[in-house]
This record gives sequence, C-alpha cells and structure tokens, in this order.
Amino acid sequence: MKWSELSIHTTNEAVEPISHILHEAGASGVVIEDPFELTKEREDQFGEIYQLNPDDYPEEGVIVKAYLPVNSFLGETVDAIKESVNSLIVHNIDIGLNKVTISEVNEEEWATAWKKYYHPVKISEKFTIVPTWEIYTPVSSDELIIELDPGMAFGTGTHPTTVMCIQALEKSVRPGDRVIDVGTGSGVLSIAAAMLGAEDVRAFDLDEIAVTSARLNIKLNKVNDKVTTSQNNLLDGVEENSADVIVANILAEVILRFTDDVARVVKPGGSFIASGIIQQKKDMVKEALISSGFEITETILMEDWVAIIAKRV
Repeated sequence: MKWSELSIHTTNEAVEPISHILHEAGASGVVIEDPFELTKEREDQFGEIYQLNPDDYPEEGVIVKAYLPVNSFLGETVDAIKESVNSLIVHNIDIGLNKVTISEVNEEEWATAWKKYYHPVKISEKFTIVPTWEIYTPVSSDELIIELDPGMAFGTGTHPTTVMCIQALEKSVRPGDRVIDVGTGSGVLSIAAAMLGAEDVRAFDLDEIAVTSARLNIKLNKVNDKVTTSQNNLLDGVEENSADVIVANILAEVILRFTDDVARVVKPGGSFIASGIIQQKKDMVKEALISSGFEITETILMEDWVAIIAKRV
C-alpha cells in the first residue's frame, strides 16, 4: 500500500489542535519535528537518549507530519485538513507559516519513518513511557511502566502537556479515588491514574477514534478493570460530586467553557488538573477557575506550556 506523507510547518502552540485535526481525518499517527529537541537537556541514565539528526528538523517553528493512505478521496481529505487548520485562527491560535507539503512513501518506509522517533522515556519520578515494540528493563522496583502504541492515537504521551498532567496526577491521586479524564486521547492519563491507585476512572472523549484507541491502550496496560471509556462531550450528563480528581489535557479555550461543570462534578476539596494551556492564556484560565469556586494550588511550567492544579473550595 502507498501512503501520503502530509507535512504542516506551524508553531508549537498549534501542534495539539493540528494533531487532533489530522487524527480526525484518519491519520494513523503523527510525527512532531520540533528543533527544541536538538538542544533539550536530558539525563541518559534510562537509555532513552539517541543521536538526533539536525537535518530532520526545521530551523524555526515545528513540523507536524501525518500519514494518510493514497486513495480516491485523498484530495478531498487534504483540502478538509487545510480548511480546519486555517480555521484555528478564529480561536486565536497562531498557525505560523502554515506551509503544507505532500509526498508519497510506501508502507515499509512509512513504518520506519515514524517509529524511529519513539523510544522509552522517563517522564516523572514514577513513570516511564515505553512504545510497545521496544524492550525495556525497569531501572527500579517501584517504577511504573506505561506501554503505548503511538499508531493508535495521539502520540506517545511525552508531550509537555501530558508530562505535566502525569506529574500533577502523582501529587493529586490517592488510593481509592474516583477520577475523570476529559479528552482522554490515547488514554495515557487514565492509565496513570489507575496505576497510582485510583479505584474508578472514567475516560471521556468526543472523538470515537480516540475512544477506541484508549480502550486498546487501557487493555494493553491491564487496567481495564478500573478504567471505563466512553464517547462524551466534556462532562455532559455526569452526576454532581462524583469525582475526587478531574484531569483535562485540552485547549485553554475549551477549559474556559466548562469550569462551572468541573466545579459541579468534582467533590468539595477535590482537585482539577488543567493542561494544554499556552503561557499567554494562563491568567484567563486561572480567573475562570477562581470564578467557578476553585483555589489555585500549583502552577507547573514546561517549555511554552502551563498546567494548573486547582482545589474545589
């Protein structure tokens, strides 16, 4: 089978929404080429560091690549993707150069092209993300391993917004907690919550593809006895005071729309972890949370991204 590699030259701010657009269009996986990775300092004790080729990265901005099957609908699919990306401007998202290029690759080249980017990565005190095709030996007895297949949905869980969420979950989840993951994507946050001792985790996503992918990852990590996944629009229809912790790794614009709903669903004294927020919109989200009855307990910063831990007063 032949595949088309669709490449979009954009900004770091637009990576998450563009990745979502590409998955909705039928991409089996995305590759993010961020020049920041060339200079990012990492500890090499976990064996995840390998030599990156500067020629694979843009001098500025970020390139997001997706792989789509070459068929009679490809032209219409690409046009729809371009239109959706252009519409991000309406939401005040900087899409940068927004240069789109297309090239053709065969199936073997496609598999090699995106799998070479993913290796085991230690992302927090407790968690290591391991692609399913990699062999990894835990460094310590209390290390928690999350296995993910990036081809199923939304990357390997190593994006700063996801890393900050997992670090926040480590601080917030207690054994026996009830957790809701809004916009679950690959299911990685729900998996982490279950591994941290949550008794009941509900993973919601509006995207049917994400729901299917999350279920596969949840089963792969053997936490399907604690995690249920369903298609749902944010917290619509969820009962009051039914969660100890709610986590949402989505766009700031979406978080602003449902802070009152979060306050309704999370128990008094419970926590809301919000991520996917660019620095410029940090104060807007904080103000909305305070207005909805939350107290900001911690702000986590990583690269150009922000995660907020808030307590329901």
